[in-house]
Amino acid sequence: MTLTLKDLERMQTTLQESHQDYQLELVEGKISVMGPCDITSSEIGARLSYFLNVWVIPRKMGRVYDSSGGFILPNPDADLRAPDVSFVKAEKLKRSQRSFVQLVPDLMVEIKSKTDRIKLIVEKIESFLALGSQVGLLVDPDKETVTIYRLTGEPVVLTSSDTLTIPELFPGWELPISELWPPVFD
Repeated sequence: MTLTLKDLERMQTTLQESHQDYQLELVEGKISVMGPCDITSSEIGARLSYFLNVWVIPRKMGRVYDSSGGFILPNPDADLRAPDVSFVKAEKLKRSQRSFVQLVPDLMVEIKSKTDRIKLIVEKIESFLALGSQVGLLVDPDKETVTIYRLTGEPVVLTSSDTLTIPELFPGWELPISELWPPVFD
């Protein structure tokens, strides 16, 4: 049985009414249920969103979304997916909407949670790239690496001693990879 966006919305409403905190995605007509991520992955997502927003907002370059922002993808199944962090250029979305948007983000980021399988994360990134995302990032807190994916070329792996740049989307922006990892306080 193939499910629709309306089915997903009904399920979300039911879960919310029973105070269940799950994130749902619609993938190839099937609902994918995800529980909350671990606290480290959440903090990394918040940190990356902050660093992007500090650059994007004053330049009015576009919009940065967290893992709650859902995108209806332009594929035959009209999948509803939500990257952990995403960016949409201003010219693609001039005004935010009170609904899911039908577009592919220019940047999509997946942050590996403790229980995630890399293969599934890479498949998600590659599907976004095939549909039009310019850049996909895989952040792996366990290895302290960031892997950059583009539609053409091999993935590039950065370590804590490297600096992340995405010149096709954020000219001049630089982020030392070490800044992504949660600090240890004395």
